[in-house]
Amino acid sequence: MSTTVAAPEKSVGTAYLLWFFLGAVGAHQFYLGKTGRAISYIFTLGWLGIGLLIDLFTLPKQVRAVNGTPAA
Repeated sequence: MSTTVAAPEKSVGTAYLLWFFLGAVGAHQFYLGKTGRAISYIFTLGWLGIGLLIDLFTLPKQVRAVNGTPAA
């Protein structure tokens, strides 16, 4: 008998906290499971800040996409 455990949903608040304190090294991208993008943030310091600025406005949409919930 196999039981499937659902992964816990990601939080927008946690994503923003990681973005604020560790965004330049991609911590919020690692949190969302976007490993490739996170590694690129490490080497470019958040795409020289442009990627961080984009994430400031798109982070809730990214979290909804990861959680699989439609936009409100």
